[in-house]
Amino acid sequence: MVLDDLGSSLRGTLDKLRGKSRISEEDIGEIVKEIQRSLLSADVDVSLVMELSDNIEERALEEEPPAGTPARDFVLRIVYEELVDLIGDSTELPLEEQTILLAGLQGSGKTTSAAKMAWWFSTKGLRPAVIQTDTFRPGAYEQAKEMTQRAEVDFYGNPDNDDPVEIARKGLEETSEADVHIVDTAGRHALEDELIDEIEDIEDAVDPDTSLLVLDAAIGQGAKEQAQQFDESIGIDGVVISKIDGTAKGGGALTAVDQTDSSIAFLGTGEEVQDIERFEPDGFISRLLGMGDLGQLAERVERAMEQTQADEEDDWDPEDMLQGSFTLHDMQKQMEAMNNMGPLDQVMDMIPGFGGGIKDQLPDDAMDVTQERMRRFSVIMDSMTEAEKEYPKAIGASQIERIARGSGTSEDDVRELLEQYKMMEKTIKQFQGMGSEKEMQRMMQQMQQQGGGGGGGGMGGMGPFG
Repeated sequence: MVLDDLGSSLRGTLDKLRGKSRISEEDIGEIVKEIQRSLLSADVDVSLVMELSDNIEERALEEEPPAGTPARDFVLRIVYEELVDLIGDSTELPLEEQTILLAGLQGSGKTTSAAKMAWWFSTKGLRPAVIQTDTFRPGAYEQAKEMTQRAEVDFYGNPDNDDPVEIARKGLEETSEADVHIVDTAGRHALEDELIDEIEDIEDAVDPDTSLLVLDAAIGQGAKEQAQQFDESIGIDGVVISKIDGTAKGGGALTAVDQTDSSIAFLGTGEEVQDIERFEPDGFISRLLGMGDLGQLAERVERAMEQTQADEEDDWDPEDMLQGSFTLHDMQKQMEAMNNMGPLDQVMDMIPGFGGGIKDQLPDDAMDVTQERMRRFSVIMDSMTEAEKEYPKAIGASQIERIARGSGTSEDDVRELLEQYKMMEKTIKQFQGMGSEKEMQRMMQQMQQQGGGGGGGGMGGMGPFG
């Protein structure tokens, strides 16, 4: 994920303070130098790096840590607060009627971001529409149409009209019933005068309530000039960081936010139209430093369960697992819900205790392996009969052979699935018939304590993705 290297580096730097109850001026100096190196390596602008590191050093030396607070936790809190202050608040986007103009260079991800944003607004009960005005890039109209169909939102574009301003005006008229209009503009390979003139004309025509600059997370130091020119031209109210799921450093996007005196509105976290997050600075920095983000995790869980239940024809309800028997059918639906939450490495970042040290210790391909394991299990279960899913304990050797042959997997793979099922069934039974809410809370606290400890000891109980 974007800024992962920065987060890992910062965590490694702070870990040098483990075991210390007090910190010296020499400790702080060393920590600040490491933080500077981490930020500069992530393409954060030099002036911002110096300002941030000076603030951290000053506070760490002058403030008195609360009694009993370990040195690492004290400095971690200061780094967290300073990073949140650097990024600022999330861009204000009220859930009401509005027009949003998207700007950015070609390849920044504007068209994809437009559809993702429209999908996000639709989940909030609003009716959005995307207006595609890009007449410069071949395929822009087709891409926008296909993306908005996937997002199930209104769309307007006209591939036969080469006047983007006229398309914008007509688009507002044709989608007048929409609550939120998202106007996607043309990009170029560089900041050309023609691009600036065109976007200024479109701005005059649509009179947007908000103008957002879309930046590829890999923008690097070039973000500063780009952000400055767009801001001078149309005024930038916020930034959308796209392709945050890649290996990009991401510091340039933070520089753009500071350069335009704006804030971040959305994060594009993957390739699917649903892979978008409303930016929340507290949660983002918390994830970066390995402290988790329970708010975003809860939102993803709720969305994943709704999507899983919406796709299910037989009214599957996960709460039924706590009342009756746990079947392979339940396990398959649970895996679908997990898959709907997004890539496992992103989900782990949101779990306190997992996103930091534990994830850093895993092999680079660990997440790919667990994703592949879930896919393999799902294929195996697709090759089972409904009776076998309902009564997996009755599956014998001949059935295992048939299921392996039908799913294109090995008999060992089928046995591994059945063993995983037994483990999950045993866990579910611990929750069944619990007498009180207080008892349920006690058990959840025990699980959190076991999962939040150091090392990788808690990974084995994470179901089919452990």
